[in-house]
Amino acid sequence: MSLDPRQAMDRMYRHQRHIYDLTRKFYLLGRDRVIRRLALRPGDRVCEVGCGTARNLIALARRHPDVAFYGIDASETMLRTAAAAIARAGLGQRITLRHGLAEELDPALSFGLDQPFDVILFAYSLSMMPSWRAAIDRAIATLRPGGSLAIVDFWDQGELPRWCRRVLRSWLALFDVHPRTELLDELHDDRLADVRLSPLFRGYAAEFRCVKAA
Repeated sequence: MSLDPRQAMDRMYRHQRHIYDLTRKFYLLGRDRVIRRLALRPGDRVCEVGCGTARNLIALARRHPDVAFYGIDASETMLRTAAAAIARAGLGQRITLRHGLAEELDPALSFGLDQPFDVILFAYSLSMMPSWRAAIDRAIATLRPGGSLAIVDFWDQGELPRWCRRVLRSWLALFDVHPRTELLDELHDDRLADVRLSPLFRGYAAEFRCVKAA
C-alpha cells in the first residue's frame, strides 16, 4: 500500500530537513531569479505551495515588508523547521504556515482569508507531487483575476548531453522527483490569459510566469 503524501513527505524529510537548505542550493537552480522577478505590491497576499523550510518565503518577506505571505506543505516535520526559521528571522507576524496538500489549498479554510491570493508560487514542488495537475487546477482557482502564478522546477534538460539527462533523471527518481514536462500543456488553460516559459541552464530547469484572466 502506498503512503499518504503527508506520510511520504514526513518520512523523506524527517532527517533531511536539518540539511535541506545547505544542500539544495547547489541544484535547485533558479529560485532566487523567481524571487527577484516577482512584482509585488503593498497589501498583496502571496502563497507558496510546497513551502518546505520557508527559505523562499523568508527571502520574499525581507524584500517586501508590506506584503503578507502564506505557505502550505504536506510535511509536518518540514513545517516545524520552517516555523523555527521564521521565528529566528523575526517574521512570525508576516508569514503564516499551514499543513496540507496542494490540492486542498483554500484561502478561507486554510488561512481564514476573505480574498483570493494575488500570487501563488511553486518552487521545485510540482515535480514531487503525485497529484500535480490537481495542484495546478487548485492554484488557478484560488488566484484573483489578474493574479500571477509563478513556477520554477526541473525541465526537459533538452540542451544537456544525453548521458547527463539520463544520470539526472535516474538520480531524481530515487527521491520520487519527476520533471513535469507536460506542464506547459497543462497551463494552456482558458482561465490563464498569459503563459510564458523561460528555459534555464540549458533546460535543466524552467520558469513559468502566468497571469489569470481578468
